[in-house]
Amino acid sequence: MCLHVIVRYALQMCGRFAFFTPPAVVAAKTGAQVAGDDLVPRYNIPPGTNVAVVRNVDDSPVLEPMWWGYKPHWANAKAPEPINATIEKVGTSGYFKQAYAHARCVVPADGWYEWDKSEDPKRPHFICREDRELIWLAAIYTERADGKLGCAIVTEPGRGPASDVHDRMPLAVDDGSLNMWLDPAFTDPKALHDAIMHIKPSLITHWPISTRINKPSGNGDDTLLNPA
Repeated sequence: MCLHVIVRYALQMCGRFAFFTPPAVVAAKTGAQVAGDDLVPRYNIPPGTNVAVVRNVDDSPVLEPMWWGYKPHWANAKAPEPINATIEKVGTSGYFKQAYAHARCVVPADGWYEWDKSEDPKRPHFICREDRELIWLAAIYTERADGKLGCAIVTEPGRGPASDVHDRMPLAVDDGSLNMWLDPAFTDPKALHDAIMHIKPSLITHWPISTRINKPSGNGDDTLLNPA
């Protein structure tokens, strides 16, 4: 993925998250079959890599790797490859609306990272649930020119404590709305937007962490989450 494309779309959210919960836990919570054996714990996941997603395949949920970068196979060479799609436009934009209606998935995450612009230099924060339960990041996907699938995480205005750090955040789907989000038969954009419940803002917490997170090299380890 071209760096300028990553930078342009990462402005909607940080473009970095952590997923270290064992795949078996995700499978137990969603009923998903685990496809692939490369879903290892990762504490510093950047765009332009494979990420774990849950999607419906033949009416059954599957947990599988998918490229984090969205570019439909029909798009021309100069078309962008965003990592995010805003909730304000995902249902109406010609680039996203077909995927929003028919190809939705969730990205399981233990938390995500944002950089507090009010501090100089910007201070990274880890944002997660207070109860440390998994967060289901709403996403859409498409078939790419290489025949593989690529996804974009849906973002919305910052809510609750997350807005202390950044004015945007990923759309975190409440557990009770997970099946609805994954259901390909639920195709009406407005109805979906109105029906999906987000996790309660009161469940969100965050704390400052080391600037070691600034380098997206390797998978990192749990020391990245230590308060700075």
